Amino acid sequence: MEIVSRTENKLLKRVEIDFKWSHKGSKTPSKKEVMDLVKTLEPGSNPDFIVVKNCNTRYGQALTTGQALIYESADAMTVEPEYIHERHKGFRSGNATEESSEESEDGGE
Repeated sequence: MEIVSRTENKLLKRVEIDFKWSHKGSKTPSKKEVMDLVKTLEPGSNPDFIVVKNCNTRYGQALTTGQALIYESADAMTVEPEYIHERHKGFRSGNATEESSEESEDGGE
């Protein structure tokens, strides 16, 4: 995986990584494989707070591009829409999803 750009977004409390992954001779990487690799590239990141977006594989090429967002906390992840949390639910240990749903319930009262 090649990091195209890395930006620290202090306002949203996250690190934004744009990447290219050349997977010649192997299958298209899954979202879980991308998340695992991002976790190793960004030391100290919590896998429960990683969101992978805009993954695109070029037709006829073994090249996948996308964006990974690494949040500082579950509170910072509340900027993501609910469908993004649903997409990543299977990759979470359960802590981030529970914390963010508790916070949204408390905020609504």
